[in-house]
Amino acid sequence: MRIAMVSVQAGPHPESAAQAAHVAELCAGLSASGHELVVYTRRDDSTSPTALCPDDGYDIVRVPAGPACALAENELVGHLGDFARFLAEQWRTRPPDVVHSHHWTSGLVSVIGAHRFQVPVVHSYHGFGETEVEQRSDAEALIARRAAWITATSSAEAAQLWQLGVRRTQVSVVPSGVNSDFFDPEGPAAVHDGRMRVAVTGELASGTSSLALDAVVSAVDHVELVDANAVPRTDLPAMLRSADVAVCAPAAERYGSAALEAMACGVPVAATAVGALSDIVLPDVTGLLVQPQDGRRLAQSLIALLADETRREQFGIAARDRVLGRYSRSRLAKEAMAVYERATLAEPPAKAHRPRRPAATAGLPGRTLP
Repeated sequence: MRIAMVSVQAGPHPESAAQAAHVAELCAGLSASGHELVVYTRRDDSTSPTALCPDDGYDIVRVPAGPACALAENELVGHLGDFARFLAEQWRTRPPDVVHSHHWTSGLVSVIGAHRFQVPVVHSYHGFGETEVEQRSDAEALIARRAAWITATSSAEAAQLWQLGVRRTQVSVVPSGVNSDFFDPEGPAAVHDGRMRVAVTGELASGTSSLALDAVVSAVDHVELVDANAVPRTDLPAMLRSADVAVCAPAAERYGSAALEAMACGVPVAATAVGALSDIVLPDVTGLLVQPQDGRRLAQSLIALLADETRREQFGIAARDRVLGRYSRSRLAKEAMAVYERATLAEPPAKAHRPRRPAATAGLPGRTLP
């Protein structure tokens, strides 16, 4: 299948956080499965080439839309028309079979660029109305009407989409994936001084989680906390292998990538039951789940887990199995392909979605929306 991946603001970079890493894993899985894939992202650096082909085997096109520098989202809006016209011109002679857009800016340019060729658009929102950009809510409603299918990165995000009025039958969960060859239990572990090691991954819920970790250090002899976020990516698998437990305790989490990386290395995870983490971590099977504001429970659970080596080993084995069975690149590619195939057979998108938000009536600068 010929797939166009549109990610205006976050090109596929596995070493980056959040959306960029999610897109990178998805692209790598699809490419490894034999699909023809081109990623379109905005050129925001004058020193970068306009086109390149990463080692993972797909092409990246850096679209000249606006100045070749980083732009805030409100600054980017005025250049989205150029991006949409670029896509339409690229697809004029050989349109893709499906377009997958990420975030509202990408969704908007995709539904415009693909409209005249009747190419189905699969859209991933990656959050809703979280900026002050005036056009965003109208654009998100337009995308809901025009997209053939919607994907969410977790069941929590899918529920949010349903509450916004997107039909349940046209929402699928396609989670984040992880490179299970790079993050692997086998391999060297970082050297440390013999104390038990708790790797702190991702963001911490302000106050509560930090206090819980302080309580663990006070209660358990010979334990150290290591900030995994400060470790270079090339050294991260070795550091995770050296950990007895990984803590991923944010107040909200859309992707769960940090937890997946630790689990892929066979490390049990203590996590807050928020967003994607509620799907990823199976409580008392691959790790622990606690409520985000329950710092006392987090501390008590960590202390008990650090004292039980057998339980940690069982969780670690199950965590690796969980990643291979549900979050590997190949599984991610299969689930995305199932969505793409359904999207190509879906009824016309204008009839398929009736969101509760007001529909957009005006288009990008200099252009009327279809």
